[in-house]
Amino acid sequence: MILVFLEGCATRPEAGFLKPVSAPAPGASKHTILVATTRERDSRPGTLFNGNRSGTLAFATLTVSVPPKHADGQIELASSPPGNPQTDFVVREAAYIDSEKAFVQTLNARLDEQPRGKRKVLLFIHGYNTNFAEGLYRFAQIVHDSGSSAVPVLFTWASKGSFTDYVYDNNSATIARDDLEHTLHLIAASDADEINIVAHSMGNWATVEAIRQIKISGDMAGANKIGAVVLASPDIDLDVFKSEMKRIGRPRKPFFIIISKDDQALRVSRLIAGGKPRLGADSDVQELASLGAIVIDLTTLKGADALNHAKFAQLASVAPELAHVLQEGIASSAAGMPKSEAAIGGPLASFITLPVRIIAAPARIVAGAQ
Repeated sequence: MILVFLEGCATRPEAGFLKPVSAPAPGASKHTILVATTRERDSRPGTLFNGNRSGTLAFATLTVSVPPKHADGQIELASSPPGNPQTDFVVREAAYIDSEKAFVQTLNARLDEQPRGKRKVLLFIHGYNTNFAEGLYRFAQIVHDSGSSAVPVLFTWASKGSFTDYVYDNNSATIARDDLEHTLHLIAASDADEINIVAHSMGNWATVEAIRQIKISGDMAGANKIGAVVLASPDIDLDVFKSEMKRIGRPRKPFFIIISKDDQALRVSRLIAGGKPRLGADSDVQELASLGAIVIDLTTLKGADALNHAKFAQLASVAPELAHVLQEGIASSAAGMPKSEAAIGGPLASFITLPVRIIAAPARIVAGAQ
């Protein structure tokens, strides 16, 4: 199993991969992403942040370029930094933001480009074993493939980006929950009308904890701005998640939980956790649906990664708009669903069959009574 992990981590964007590139690239797409992080600043050129814990929340803004021949679900990573914008994901601009006030001002400037009522934020929280550049590029891929018009905000906690540092990462995610809650408060206090959240792997632990803390605080203004919450491959003890949901209560809008029973990373996590099942791998979908979740089972979808832990990235054209699609309903056949097909896009459109909320292989959706 360890060999499989190491095989999947052969090429990684380390120091220098975020050095801004100015070379022209006709047909490339640019996406500006705001960053809130508990990582320590890194003095190495083209790196910005490392895996150490800073103790304070920091902010930045980066513009990422996606190459013209990008394939959905993939990150075209350069073999050496900083990369070629014609063929690789590269950074075009990068700058630190020096204060919370400046972060909110920058966010509001982006939101004000949209009409009132449509000012949305898409917040992404990455998972275990993820360095800063990996989290940034994965989010850029999700934003690009989804075609989302929301303002993208990356919350990146202090993962070491190493397979052997699971305990350090778990503790870092726990430490980050307060700063994630604070980030949600900052976004809720901005001009945003709605905050949609996508969390992956261990990032789900910090995410659900932050939402639980907001609920406990009684901040209903902030809670009411939270829209869709997508929990992808969540590395959370199943019993812990149930206890969290009891405190949160039935969400105003259902959580979307993306699971896969062949997720090898979560199998290792289960071993580390003394055999306790993880939410993203061994869940009773009907029980989760009864808690107010919509469960998306991707077990039969062939993963693009060796561990089957990043299948959610292949659904990036669906996930950010999933709530909209389900609210509209899914037609009984692909031929009779022009609106839903347009909203879903990509190869999954051809798999839409049967009555509402049922998707044939490779994806199956189970929803409880709403």
